Amino acid sequence: MKSLFDVQGKVAVVTGGSSGIGAMMARGLIENGARVYITARKEERLMAMAAELSEMGECIAIPADLSKVEGIEALVAAIGEREEKIDILINNAGANWSASIEDFPESGWDKVMDINIKSIFFATQKFLPLLKASGSADEPARVVNIASINGIRNSGMPTYAYTASKSGVIKLTEHLATDLAQYNINVNAIAPGLFPSNMTKQIVENDGMTKMALSQIPRGRMGAPEDIAGTALYLCSRASSWMIGQTLALDGGMIARP
Repeated sequence: MKSLFDVQGKVAVVTGGSSGIGAMMARGLIENGARVYITARKEERLMAMAAELSEMGECIAIPADLSKVEGIEALVAAIGEREEKIDILINNAGANWSASIEDFPESGWDKVMDINIKSIFFATQKFLPLLKASGSADEPARVVNIASINGIRNSGMPTYAYTASKSGVIKLTEHLATDLAQYNINVNAIAPGLFPSNMTKQIVENDGMTKMALSQIPRGRMGAPEDIAGTALYLCSRASSWMIGQTLALDGGMIARP
């Protein structure tokens, strides 16, 4: 029982790992003994985060644009040169766009869909050989997709593409889970609520908006790094080896409110 949450020696890839919850999950894995590759499009910020995380363990940064299949293939090739297998793939890279329904642009819609949902499918597809090489009946490989509670309920904000994409992540997770179980690959998802990140800074940096948001959360606070890191460790360890196709709402009870 003491080794249920052990990820020592595992190889993980965290997309969107240069900031926010991606960096939080990467740190949790690194501090618990995993070798972690982080990737993001903005190289300077990615390298700075890799340097910070490398003080706690093994972290390797590989810049990539995951909105394009060519970028995903380049990332997989770069990691494949270094590793014979990967044990964990966390599909976290994400984008948002807010505009009224009258003004919402096609470019914004495509940007969000390309990174939030298309990249999850094709990253999982392209990493499949490395994941298959890791998975066994006793210790399956893991894919963890990052959805959002806004894919479960209406946020009340004009983020139409984000809502649609994150809802799609939840259904895609179910579909991939049943298809990939035969290869000893477990697929699950996390639907975070309010965490401090670049995507939520408009709320977090405004006292009035923060107070209003917290009033909707029964636990009365934002998510902390330990919350998302602990949930990721659960989904990536022996503790969850019989769980597939599930989306865990990590929101302090926000969507459970009457």
